[in-house]
Amino acid sequence: MSSLLKNASVRHGVIPAAGRGTRFLPMTKAIPKEMLPIVDRPAIELVVEEATQAGLDDLLLISAAQKQMIEDHFDAVPDLEAALREGEKWELLASIERYQDFARIHSVRQGHPRGLGHAVYQARHHVGDAPFAVLLPDDLMHPEDPVLEKMIAVREQIGGSVVALLEVTPQQATAYGSADVTTIPLASNGLDGIEGLNDGDVFRLNKIVEKPPIDEVLSEYASVGRYVLDPKVFEILETLPPGRGGEIQLTDSFQSLIETPEDLGGGVTGVVIRGRRFDTGDKLGYLQAVVEMGIEDPQLGGEFRALLKGLVKGLDL
Repeated sequence: MSSLLKNASVRHGVIPAAGRGTRFLPMTKAIPKEMLPIVDRPAIELVVEEATQAGLDDLLLISAAQKQMIEDHFDAVPDLEAALREGEKWELLASIERYQDFARIHSVRQGHPRGLGHAVYQARHHVGDAPFAVLLPDDLMHPEDPVLEKMIAVREQIGGSVVALLEVTPQQATAYGSADVTTIPLASNGLDGIEGLNDGDVFRLNKIVEKPPIDEVLSEYASVGRYVLDPKVFEILETLPPGRGGEIQLTDSFQSLIETPEDLGGGVTGVVIRGRRFDTGDKLGYLQAVVEMGIEDPQLGGEFRALLKGLVKGLDL
């Protein structure tokens, strides 16, 4: 890998959205889970907004049959826009024209659902020989912690790949990629100038295991939802055998990246999530996101908070 590629800017983003959403059936029989609303915006719009604010200007949606609704959401609706202009409903008009300020979105079909690693591999021709971010739409990151921005800055400083790390209990770690890590001092690695990073936020990954049994959990850190990957990962995914669940696991490719020399695109760094993160692929996590984001909504927050207080008083908790 050339030094130019090592420090190349990250402009591409990949959003895998081909899953069936079975945990939300029957709702997801006809509606993509990524379109479930967080107050008045679909969850995937918040992910696209996060990617745009992190500096990405090109996003590839890995889609599937019956998910055309996602692409439609980020497209123009001339009749509706004209009606809102005619009615001088400027605030509503701005809400549906927000897509114009987002990174440009393309899409490709995954076809056969063979796992997250297989989904990401579908981006190889679009991304080419460039670093790129992966954003899982089931993971919503609160804007208070722009973790993706920090991850991109780390990648552009030291190269390799970067994953978001979440502090978890041993029981929680069994549902994620459990990582064995070593702390990276910021100053000695040129990372102390990155806004929002503190010592203890960045780690070198030594080993990672996808959804281990509890007695094989490696640490209190697990990889989740946001990744900034060296294009070397495509070469690894091309021949990666199926892993847990008979699927091509993206986490398994991380172990290969860890074992790859740094001058060939190897090495994996972790950045710890310090803000709030919602698992909207889980019903309880989704409800938590709706409640917390609803409370913080500038228009509805006050009334919604009062409503919740009244409900709590009337419940036998």
